[in-house]
Amino acid sequence: MSTGFENQEKIAQLPQEGVHCFAANSKQVTTRRVITIPLMLVFLALGIYMLCTKSYVTAGCSLFALLITVLVFIQSFLIANYRVAVDYNEKRIVLRYRFSLITIPFENFDAHHGAPDKKEEIISAVQHTVVKYLVLDDVFEDACYQTSTKDLDSIEDFEKLSSEAFAIAEAYGAKNCEGVIKPDPSLNYRDVKIDAKELDDNDIDSIIADALDVDTETVKELTADAENASEEN
Repeated sequence: MSTGFENQEKIAQLPQEGVHCFAANSKQVTTRRVITIPLMLVFLALGIYMLCTKSYVTAGCSLFALLITVLVFIQSFLIANYRVAVDYNEKRIVLRYRFSLITIPFENFDAHHGAPDKKEEIISAVQHTVVKYLVLDDVFEDACYQTSTKDLDSIEDFEKLSSEAFAIAEAYGAKNCEGVIKPDPSLNYRDVKIDAKELDDNDIDSIIADALDVDTETVKELTADAENASEEN
């Protein structure tokens, strides 16, 4: 679908075929595998034990947690191939988000610099690292998808992806269309200092959820079940 704002000269300067893949951070991939393998064994053993003792609720929670860790383990192989891809054959951006495959047509695509959320600010402050963020935006959808130098395998990959993303956005001009959902102007990359005192239970749950690639509510439920099981024992 044509936007009416394409710059044909700039489109002609883009690659006309091929798929450029940007793999996930290899350390993240390895860490997820190292974490999930023992967790799978623990949840499996706990589930079997609870079934034998007829604690069916706890057994169900353990087997549900086992399913999540298995999915995270499988996903680690998928993102090792690519976390984000620029598909010049089909004219679209492709990215893996949790267990979904998201596609954004070039005609709908915009790119802009992102910013860390509170959880990421805390992690960066603790690790004393500077992380750059890139927002991959479907201008006709509410959701934006953000990647960073921490997510991809190298800073060079991030810079190359950023260069291609901004070139595509400029060439197709989707942000100039009528009916687009404008990004929040506060979502520009910035340096923020975080006070460790601001860290609360929700932040901790969120950090754990990010490590396992699950939602925060799942972490809360698993934590509550574990506490209940501990009290029963």
